[in-house]
Amino acid sequence: MQRTSLRKFRALLIAGLFATGIVSALGFTRPDDWTERILKALEKFTNNYPQEKVYLHFDRDYYSAGETMWYSAYITLNEQPAVGARNLYAELRDAKGAIVQKQLVVANEGGAAGEFTLPENMKPGLYQVRAYTAWMLNFDSAFLFYKNIQIMDPKTGKTGETPAAKDFSVQFFPEGGDLIHNVSSLVAFKAIDQNGYPMKVAGAVRDSKDKQVGLIETVHDGMGSFELKPEPGETYKAVIQSATGQQKTFELPAAKQKGAVLKVYNRGARVFYLAGFNGLDTSMNKMLLIAQMQNQVVYRANLNVEEGQVSGLIPAAELPSGILQLTLFDMQGRPLSERIVYLKQKNDLLDFMLDPNELNKEPRGRTELVLQVPDSMKGGRISVSVTDADQVAQDPYANNIISNTLLTSDIHGYVHNPYWYFENDSTSTLAALDLVMLTNGWRRFSWQEILQDKFPKLTYPYEQGINITGTARTAGGQLVTDGNVSFLIRIPIDSSSAFASAPVDGQGRFSLSNLLFSDTANIYFQGNMANKKWKDVDVKFDRHFFDIYTTVKTPVPLLPPPPMNNQVLKNYLATVNEGIGVNKMINNRPIMLKEVNINARKPTVAETTEKRYASGMFSGGDGYTFDLTEEPPTSFNVFQYLQSRVPGLQIGGDLSNPSLSWRGGAPGVYLDQMPVDVSMVASIPMADVALIKVFRPPFMGGMGGGNGAIAIWTRRGGDYKGDPNAKGMDLVKKGGYKIIKEFYSPDYAVKKAVHALPDKRLTLYWNASLRLDTTNQTTRFTFYNNDFTKNYRVVVEAMDQYGRVGRMVKTF
Repeated sequence: MQRTSLRKFRALLIAGLFATGIVSALGFTRPDDWTERILKALEKFTNNYPQEKVYLHFDRDYYSAGETMWYSAYITLNEQPAVGARNLYAELRDAKGAIVQKQLVVANEGGAAGEFTLPENMKPGLYQVRAYTAWMLNFDSAFLFYKNIQIMDPKTGKTGETPAAKDFSVQFFPEGGDLIHNVSSLVAFKAIDQNGYPMKVAGAVRDSKDKQVGLIETVHDGMGSFELKPEPGETYKAVIQSATGQQKTFELPAAKQKGAVLKVYNRGARVFYLAGFNGLDTSMNKMLLIAQMQNQVVYRANLNVEEGQVSGLIPAAELPSGILQLTLFDMQGRPLSERIVYLKQKNDLLDFMLDPNELNKEPRGRTELVLQVPDSMKGGRISVSVTDADQVAQDPYANNIISNTLLTSDIHGYVHNPYWYFENDSTSTLAALDLVMLTNGWRRFSWQEILQDKFPKLTYPYEQGINITGTARTAGGQLVTDGNVSFLIRIPIDSSSAFASAPVDGQGRFSLSNLLFSDTANIYFQGNMANKKWKDVDVKFDRHFFDIYTTVKTPVPLLPPPPMNNQVLKNYLATVNEGIGVNKMINNRPIMLKEVNINARKPTVAETTEKRYASGMFSGGDGYTFDLTEEPPTSFNVFQYLQSRVPGLQIGGDLSNPSLSWRGGAPGVYLDQMPVDVSMVASIPMADVALIKVFRPPFMGGMGGGNGAIAIWTRRGGDYKGDPNAKGMDLVKKGGYKIIKEFYSPDYAVKKAVHALPDKRLTLYWNASLRLDTTNQTTRFTFYNNDFTKNYRVVVEAMDQYGRVGRMVKTF
């Protein structure tokens, strides 16, 4: 039986806990102004600043250059599927934080599907995926989604190197927040090396007289704890030695003369708490304890130091799994001490049954699997991946939909191997999970700030489509307040078009909201004033945050997955290398281009397009030049245009992400004289291209030019020809949603010439959103084996209509 859903859980809070004698047993009466003010501040934050989360399920944990990273996105709002969300942003960044690829993906019913296509010449090493919505950018960036990805070179076997750790650090976290004189406290610690890895350490806590007052020894993943009762006038330090023999000394946080400390004992069905005090005057005898979960108050109690009411218990058996935050307040509403605990309930996850209807492990054999799911999945989402269990290793403790939804998406700080804490309910596992609570903060909001009516500044809107905004001014710079901006929107990818008009407000602002289009739109526009000509209006568009490429230092360390078996890695890389060659032939056999002679009148230097665009090493050179400023755009993209035009240059595969070869190697690709990825150039409409230069090998204008180079320049100002149906209107380009390619899954029941090629696939099946038969709550999916796989690993992740999650890993 499934546990109470979040929706039912909230109803329970209203009808259940507060109706019982839980708090009245502690003498809680009708709340006065200061307690009510605390509750109202939390209510205001919850109502006005709903919490959105993103999680991505990938088909694998690591990849090689030339492969495709497939993902399914799960988006929630206040712990339930965010059915109104439309825009998902995903970025692939290198180890230095520079963007390698990024995309806007359309979301629907709380989910989205996407893929990153990795070029064959991609540098091996550690990368990180960051995913988020615009709304999430209004809050702490630590709560965005992050995933570390290792990308390898299948030809050389290089995987990227992590620098050897030469130093380490230890942080200390007193329970409740502070050390207080004469109050015994639990102090947790976390030890990490310079790369962010947890590490084992041992040592002792000593006072100013060098007397040992505590022992330090790691319990799990660099974490541990010790008890300390600070004495007035004393200072404390920790003398610690790492496993490599390096010794360092760290100062412990200074103890305060007076204050309160909240001690918590998590017993699963009950959470006990005890408040310790020192040096408080009588004005602080009365206090309030509030426990909240998912921004919902689940417990509150008055504490009275004078009457000895300084402890209590919170019944937690009916609460869902997740983080419970306890905060102790004084009568002025100031938080004195805070503690988070993790409630790990049984039967709180979705259950699945996966069985084969037909299982075939012969080369190219057909397999059909049947997945049975709970009734609550009628409005949910299911994603599934099937991979070669012998050649594709899996990190069993990596972050997944369970650990991300219930743990890591709600706390500050990096958690190493987060799914390890969900493997069992042993005493040692629960104790280690409590150390995670002690060493990682919960900071969705600050009590101090919301009690002073200081709430987050909403810079980014809750997007439900693509927005075009800006300001209209007169030629003299005055704001236009009595007009509008007219639009003609053309979508080249499907030849659709639409007209729209956006009125300006009193500040000259205009907005065209909730547009839905793929690829790139040609947006023709003109500003209009009442009873005046459009040419008197200057329209300036706002630059969207996603159009800006910035290096970001993320809060999650770039750590590679655990080392895999050398033979598994060797087999994997060899298979990928062979598979890349096969994929080229599947998409489109490479074409050997015939040599053509291009003869044209040589214009004067002042007249050439090249003179206006190319500079430095890109001017002149040995090769071919194509001026497109006077040429109608008849080709799909640059690479289709170049086919049959440059002798010796081979362009094969899918034109949306082609393979390039010249003299046995891949030529460099440059856009406006900056090195770019092939897929980026492939997506540029030909109407935007002014000039193409193809340099014979070697090209000395950039790194990797030994095999020549292809340089493309986009049109500037006067080189735009415009749309003949949009005379008198200016043009701006606007990027839309990424067009997601289809996962290649051969059907060997149908004879095709392409099936004569070897089958080297390692991801045998991928579906970002399985269709469910609601009549019997099952879904079936079929795939064909490759030429060699003997065992299948199936990974299923899902979220139901109430936000509950589940995961299954099964090997056949």
